[in-house]
Parts: sequence; C-alpha cells; structure tokens
Amino acid sequence: MRTEDAIIQPLLRIRDVAGRGALYGLAAVPLLGVASLFVGDHHDRSTLLGVIVLAAAFMAVVGILLGLFFWWTCGGDIRRCRDWHTVTGQAGPVTVAAPVLLRVGVLALVLCPGAFGLHLLVDGSEYGSWLYGR
Repeated sequence: MRTEDAIIQPLLRIRDVAGRGALYGLAAVPLLGVASLFVGDHHDRSTLLGVIVLAAAFMAVVGILLGLFFWWTCGGDIRRCRDWHTVTGQAGPVTVAAPVLLRVGVLALVLCPGAFGLHLLVDGSEYGSWLYGR
C-alpha cells in the first residue's frame, strides 16, 4: 500500500530492521568460514579473521549508535531504500540512512563473535583444529 507521496506502508520498525540485520549476520558467519579456507597461509588466515573481528566491532558500535540517533532525530519518518525517490530536502537522506546503518550495525554485532570463534578455531594451538593445518 502506498500513501499519497508514494511511501510504501507499513513504516519500518526498529525490531524488524534489527531482526533482518541479525539474520544477515548469521548468514555471514558461515560465508566467512568458507572464505577463510581460500586464504592459503595459516598466519594470513588468522590475521584476516582478527582484522574482521576488529572491523566488525567498530562497525557494530558506529552503525548501531548512528542508526538509532538518526532514527530518533527523524521522528518516525523512516523510509526504505526503495523510497529514495520520495526524499526531499537536505535532511531527507537521513530517513533512509537510519535503517541502513542500524541493519549494518546489527549485522556486524552478530558477525563479531562468529568471526572471533573462527579466529580461535584457526589459531588451533590449544584445540588442534582441522582449520589450522590447511
């Protein structure tokens, strides 16, 4: 259903945006595990996963804080990315950026412990991991 200014209804809710971000994060963890198998050297694989952990932690903090701040400042006028053509004014892009930043932040929040767990598996000095020797 669309309103008179072509905004798709119903409006986005924080719970739905965060839930979708968590699902994306859960899907990203196995993909990261498979992608790490293509890095040949053990030290390079461990370093890659360590960097991804730190980058995901940074993106989670920044994405969630900025997303929630933008959501709060928009006052309920939150739009989907497909509603980009309905944005007017200088502050209009914030209405689209809020759910995007929140979703990316929650994705990174879920990815961070998953990548850390993969990093511990790859490190393998204590666990004898099968990922260690490849």
